[in-house]
Amino acid sequence: MIDEKWKLFLAGEWCDADSGRTVEVRNPATGEIVAEVPFCGVAEANRAVAAAAAAFPDWSALSAWERSRYLRRVSELIRERKEEFARWMTLEMGKPISEARGEVNATADYFEWFSEEAKRIYGDIVPAHTSKRRHWVIRQPLGVAVAISAWNFPSVLPARKISAALAAGCTMVVRPASQTPLSAIAIVQCCEQAGLPPGVINLVVGPSAEIGPVLIAHPKVRKISLTGSMDVGRYIAREAGAHLKKVALELGGSAPVLIFEDADIETAARQTARFKFRNMGQVCIAISRIYVQQSVRRRFEEIFISEVERLRIGNGLEESTELGPLANGETFAKTQELIADAVGKGARLMCGGSRPSGFDRGLFYKPTVLADVPESARILREEPFGPIAPIFTFDDFDDAIHKANDTSFGLAGYLFTSNLKTAILASERMECGIVGVNDLVPATPQCPFGGIKDSGFGREGGYQGIDEFVHAKYICIGL
Repeated sequence: MIDEKWKLFLAGEWCDADSGRTVEVRNPATGEIVAEVPFCGVAEANRAVAAAAAAFPDWSALSAWERSRYLRRVSELIRERKEEFARWMTLEMGKPISEARGEVNATADYFEWFSEEAKRIYGDIVPAHTSKRRHWVIRQPLGVAVAISAWNFPSVLPARKISAALAAGCTMVVRPASQTPLSAIAIVQCCEQAGLPPGVINLVVGPSAEIGPVLIAHPKVRKISLTGSMDVGRYIAREAGAHLKKVALELGGSAPVLIFEDADIETAARQTARFKFRNMGQVCIAISRIYVQQSVRRRFEEIFISEVERLRIGNGLEESTELGPLANGETFAKTQELIADAVGKGARLMCGGSRPSGFDRGLFYKPTVLADVPESARILREEPFGPIAPIFTFDDFDDAIHKANDTSFGLAGYLFTSNLKTAILASERMECGIVGVNDLVPATPQCPFGGIKDSGFGREGGYQGIDEFVHAKYICIGL
């Protein structure tokens, strides 16, 4: 029996899948089913796009101030339901309730930020070379946009896309991960409650192999925004390119952190331990490779491991929990594979590497620290996306930068130093879209989020987030 809360949303109506199919949403801490959601197919995907296309003329014709009021109301409604939304997020994804509350707050922040940015979609008046002409440039919404998001941040990832697109005047089809659809459905509930006209936002949940090609190829879709894996990103880029669709891709990373000898080592070690294992390492900008200057390695490792071993593992609904379960069996299996591969090739296991005692049920795993990891280990070339922290060393500044950039990814990078020159030069030379200096939580609505290289292209957040959903129209007027 499907809970009335969890349905598809098409053309302003909550509905089941035509086929009656459903998908189970399971709590990774217990394996229990927490909800069933309609699992749609091609017909529903086509209806979602049609509804968005029909709603686009009126929505895009609204003034920026009118769209702003809608988005601000969505933000207010999300804040009002924070505790409810956080609980559902923990149930569907496993993250600690305190982190879930933080994500709900961030979700509301994005709607609030873009409610204001809607009013800042400026144009230009360009000087002409003759008095008999006027040159204007205006920025107009692209049309129907599709948002495809991952399971690790089931609320803030779709929110970044939805809030920016609606602010720009686009209409939306939202496709959350089938594993964690409840948070996205909750956002759409707030959009409906805020009074958004029917068709402005539509939500489908279904198998990517069935509905993905429809959403990409549909002639009414003008923009696809994905947060997902590199393989999926390449597929979407290829297929969207064939149809000349605008694409934004955030495809994860392998973020380094550089610990220079002049840093506050205790602060660096404790913050690195906390941030690395936040959300069990299932964070696209999570630290994947720790590089410590040789002279301070021993001190860093001692403090780091001590902090890691203090982290409390438990069910995310318990207030004292700091580390919940991994979100799914695939991630659990890959975590085990990467650790076995590294240890098998000579890496030294410093802590973790197994299930915690007393947790035979659920997808729990100890935070794991590795040292002396060889260059041939898979963890250096793949996105770990789990609770594994490999520690390496570097000799000097140039060696640190070389090792930091020795990856195909380029989403985020971090460093700890008390030297302003080191901070500036390292930030400029690190090959990534985001750099944190003495700060490991850089993501914020008012600044751009995105990567380079195999981490994709396009930006979310900041004024740049609006640019992803508009085009510049040049108007030449002869007098």
